[in-house]
Amino acid sequence: MARHREFDASAALDRATEAFWTKGNEATSLDDLCAATGLSRSSLYATFGSKRNLLLLAVDRYAELRTPKLAAALARPVSIRDAIGALLAELIDHIVSGPGRRGCFLGNCAAELPRSDRAVLARVRQGLGKTESAFRVALERAEAAGELPAGADVSALARFLTAGFQGLRLVGRPIPTGSFSKASRRPCCSLR
Repeated sequence: MARHREFDASAALDRATEAFWTKGNEATSLDDLCAATGLSRSSLYATFGSKRNLLLLAVDRYAELRTPKLAAALARPVSIRDAIGALLAELIDHIVSGPGRRGCFLGNCAAELPRSDRAVLARVRQGLGKTESAFRVALERAEAAGELPAGADVSALARFLTAGFQGLRLVGRPIPTGSFSKASRRPCCSLR
């Protein structure tokens, strides 16, 4: 008789994603993944197949959890300018206060993985595509509400916002703790 799994594979995947996100793919060993998930090597392989397959699943999981949060933030009953401004302020505060210095898991994978690993990079592109799509839907709503000029290239704007937010997360990674005082966190310009 087959033995039933005595663990939550989804929770194990979430913990593996955190391990990859914290250390990067190359620096994350099988021992790190076993420690993070609480699984033995044999259980890890039986459940996820391989370290590479676990990374693929982690990329998918990150995008699956992140996209609805972004879409919800952009769907708040405020102007698109205010919604994007709030996201930007939250991102900057997250970077400055510390937790955001890990960067974006998708962006980190895109930067770390070799171009020859087409499968993982395709998954990263899909994840970033979901982010871009969330921005595009919000911008289309804003255009319909008259907040953007009719005929605005919302696809280009969505791509720009995706790239801009990704760039901020990437350049925010090396900022040392305590580099910014509360006063220096004020925006240098207004989005209005």
